[in-house]
Amino acid sequence: MTAIEFENISKQYRLGLVSTGTLSHDLNRFWQTKVLRREDPYLKVGEVNDRAHKGASEYVWALKDINFKVEQGDVVGIIGRNGAGKSTLLKLLSRVTAPTTGTIRARGRIASLLEVGTGFHPEMTGRENIYMNGAIMGMSRAEITRKLDEIVDFSGCERYLDTPVKRYSSGMTVRLGFAIAAHLEPEILVVDEVLAVGDAEFQKKAIGKMQDVSRGEGRTVLFVSHNMTAVKSLCKNSVLLENGMIREYGETNSVVNHYLCGNNDIENHKVFSKQQIAKNGFELLEIGVNRTNEDYTTAIQMDHSYEIQIKYKLIEEKKLHLTLVFKNEKGEWMFSSAATRYIDDHHQEGTYIQTCFIPANFFNYGHYAIDLFVIEDGSKTILREDNIVSYSILNKERPIGSWMGKEPGDITPNFIYKEVRI
Repeated sequence: MTAIEFENISKQYRLGLVSTGTLSHDLNRFWQTKVLRREDPYLKVGEVNDRAHKGASEYVWALKDINFKVEQGDVVGIIGRNGAGKSTLLKLLSRVTAPTTGTIRARGRIASLLEVGTGFHPEMTGRENIYMNGAIMGMSRAEITRKLDEIVDFSGCERYLDTPVKRYSSGMTVRLGFAIAAHLEPEILVVDEVLAVGDAEFQKKAIGKMQDVSRGEGRTVLFVSHNMTAVKSLCKNSVLLENGMIREYGETNSVVNHYLCGNNDIENHKVFSKQQIAKNGFELLEIGVNRTNEDYTTAIQMDHSYEIQIKYKLIEEKKLHLTLVFKNEKGEWMFSSAATRYIDDHHQEGTYIQTCFIPANFFNYGHYAIDLFVIEDGSKTILREDNIVSYSILNKERPIGSWMGKEPGDITPNFIYKEVRI
């Protein structure tokens, strides 16, 4: 049974000060659509929602042509960069704002946890806010009272229950908000990235509760997060939003890997056109990941060694070195590595190929990306390229998840052990 359906959903915003010129726009819209029977001119105006570049239009599509369905009991992850449209999508579902075009169909009551403090009255106590939120969802006072002890226990805010919410920290507010949303029996639970405000213990607790809500109680969850490990552990399917549009919708591992890879089809090997990545006399020509003495490959098994090769050109004599920063599936920097111990940083004009050798059984299986830094004179960064290359590590010659499953951590070095019987 379909719990949520987004059909041709688009949301348009006007940039800048909305308080000036709106009457003229409204009159023009009325004249074009009602009198001349033409298309709405402001629905055709607008550019891709790319926050990094300034456009010529004063209108922008925060979401454009969103179509997908969520089945009852599914936990669906919504991922993407900041500004991709994730929060706007959840606000439309929660009826905080209305879509410009399209229809949203939702079966059942929706509980939303969108932003820290959303739905709370700051002057009311925690207890009063619990009853108010329950009443908004259509629950009777008796129903809320039966759930009160569970909500308070889960939130861990019992001591402050009769204190006005305005005195709560952001973490306490999120704890109470999530506890209310999860325990007041909504058919659909909508959770934005506010859980990142909570501590590690509460995040683990909240993810466990969302699993119980979906698997044990058959309720539907939409979950926005930048924590890819949480998305992978919780969500069977995910939606990848990019510039307000769906780039991919499907099985979570595949969607997350594409998100971490970036925009290019072949991320493990890139060849750049002339002057595409060039600065201060340095030009990047090519970068790739390959098995030792073999062709470039998108995936490498844990027990195989591999190389990262970088081809670059200097148009003048320079003193520099390259630094590779390795990132895990969550996009977190794990460590950096530079060739300064092996290669003199003084370089003549010319073309160079630098190779970094990665030993077998060093990385755990999973997906990894590399940020490239070009450092001049030991400390000055003249070029930085994030996610310049990415690749996957596969488990050792056996299906992923066999034996005891994936060991914790991103690094699994082979240390030498010794044992004697005494």
